[in-house]
Amino acid sequence: MKKTGLSWLWLSVVVLITDLLSKYIVVQRFELYESVNVLPIFNLTYVRNYGAAFSFLADHSGWQKYFFLGLAIVISIALIVMLFKNKAELKLQNAAYALIIGGAIGNAIDRAYNGYVVDFLDFYWDIYHYPVFNIADIGIVVGAGLLILESILEHRKSKKSD
Repeated sequence: MKKTGLSWLWLSVVVLITDLLSKYIVVQRFELYESVNVLPIFNLTYVRNYGAAFSFLADHSGWQKYFFLGLAIVISIALIVMLFKNKAELKLQNAAYALIIGGAIGNAIDRAYNGYVVDFLDFYWDIYHYPVFNIADIGIVVGAGLLILESILEHRKSKKSD
């Protein structure tokens, strides 16, 4: 029996548990909008995101909760199917899918339970703040970055074999 990419789901579980635990700690220890300076360029700041990335669609009447929840479920199912079809040896691609799944499910659970996503990682320079984000977002972005890297490496490999 061939080993599939599903063996990488452990990484999804790590992202999911780390994300949910960190959000729980922030909600328990911080008041909404409370901010603690950690480094000259980094604060822990508790905010709620009712939209998607960069609070996209946050100011709508509530339908976006179900839209983003459904989107996360569909994407996660599609990526699990892709993991099933992949060989376990496709490390970069499988790790990317697993990171995205863990992040998508983490934010989906938050959205389903609270109606919003808890964000708390606040990086800034001078007066310029990057939008506040969380561990799930890191999983999604790193996973997407790995897919881009894998695509570049495959393109280079195919050019060399031509």
